[in-house]
Amino acid sequence: MTDRLRFGTAGLRAPLGDGPLCMNAHVVEQVAKAIAQWLGPESTFVIGRDARYGSEDFANVTARVLADAGHRPRVFADPVPTPVVAHEVMRTNAAGGVMVTASHNPATDNGYKVYAADGGQILLEDASKIEALMAAEPWPEVVDSKPAPGIELLGATEIDAYLTTIGSEQSSSAGRLTIAYTAMHGVGGDVFVRALTNAGHQVHSVSEQHDPNPDFPTAAFPNPEEPGTLDMVMALANDVDADLILANDPDADRLAVAVKREDGWERLTGDQIGVLLGASIIGQTSGARSVATTIVSSTLLSKIALAGDALCHTTLTGFKWLARTADGSGAPLVFAYEEALGYSVCPTIRDKDGISAGLRFAELVAECSHHGETVDHIFTDIYETHGYHLTSQVATRFEGPDSMTKMTAAMHSLRTDAPTEIGGNAVLGVVDLIDGSDQHAPSDVLIYELDGGRVIIRPSGTEPKVKAYLEAVDPDRAVAAERLADLNVAAASLLA
Repeated sequence: MTDRLRFGTAGLRAPLGDGPLCMNAHVVEQVAKAIAQWLGPESTFVIGRDARYGSEDFANVTARVLADAGHRPRVFADPVPTPVVAHEVMRTNAAGGVMVTASHNPATDNGYKVYAADGGQILLEDASKIEALMAAEPWPEVVDSKPAPGIELLGATEIDAYLTTIGSEQSSSAGRLTIAYTAMHGVGGDVFVRALTNAGHQVHSVSEQHDPNPDFPTAAFPNPEEPGTLDMVMALANDVDADLILANDPDADRLAVAVKREDGWERLTGDQIGVLLGASIIGQTSGARSVATTIVSSTLLSKIALAGDALCHTTLTGFKWLARTADGSGAPLVFAYEEALGYSVCPTIRDKDGISAGLRFAELVAECSHHGETVDHIFTDIYETHGYHLTSQVATRFEGPDSMTKMTAAMHSLRTDAPTEIGGNAVLGVVDLIDGSDQHAPSDVLIYELDGGRVIIRPSGTEPKVKAYLEAVDPDRAVAAERLADLNVAAASLLA
């Protein structure tokens, strides 16, 4: 057994099953023993979990291994949202933390996200150290997954502290909204409803999807980006005459939004949500400050930041990069986002947080309503100033045990047979980050700069997919829309 799981964009993530390439208690025992060696002596370490199959056992194994090694594990007794764990690491100055979760992956998967002492997800250097220590560990024959005695358990007090933090980061609500919400069978439901209710809003949650359910019976792919996943909450929104729809993914670190149009509810893209939140926060802050986004997100935030006299950092995909972009710069980070529905609106939480982002977005909509406007008025102002920036995404999923091999082959093909035009738009330049650059660590990413747009292709770090991220830019909306449509067709052909 020479091959094993490796850390990707957000930790370890794989199907549940036997052997070193799947998520199971034996792999968790190995990684926990590696973390025990990676930590300094007698370290305090926070452990949380979602409600997936295996999550409780994996948390118990981690706590026992760390306690046996002389560390002080602090374990959430019940399933908890990912941002609560990230907050607790930062709040208590812990040496690190683990969140057992596969986020929005199917029910067959699980995962293991590791936090460093600064409250952010571990970077490549620490991931490599832990992987090397894992490789030196023998494969355990028997694993004890029962709760270890004497472990400090966390719960209501720590959740209250999180809610206090994200509440204090928001301005007072301009008015009360009626919000339809879904937790997507995940662990965010009760905490999210409390956060919105505390802010004065009335929240109606989809009852069939509110409580954690590891089978995800109404959402085989419980990612709120997937078509159809918001159907139930849209039906509820119509029933209660909601002002806004909000949704979390199963571990509540992502936020999806739908707004009411004349012909029904419309889901906003991750870029649209990010631009609205970013423009609001830039406009409400002053002085030296930074925002951050990723190479695959829209370029629009950088233009809004420039106009607002704020710095804008651009990183590789993943909040392990985004959360640290402003460290030591003298311009503190006030907002970060990635197009895959991940947003950071509270600087004291160094990871994406779908709960505080939902609270902030509700505040934005309430402010608009207070002035007799909608978010479309904000969009109009932004687009008239900076041009229409329309984005979309095309993806090809690879199935089977050789999915990684297929993904590698697809990227190799693009490198050996590079397109000179995409969707009728000339390729002005190609940036290949396979060996890194002055700004970015090595990453399997191809960036095609086009006349009036951009296409970026990369394998997903959490799913067996190759994704193409598309952006069309023009002062005329119709021109930008037509260009984006052409790019969608061309990108689908490139990934076929």
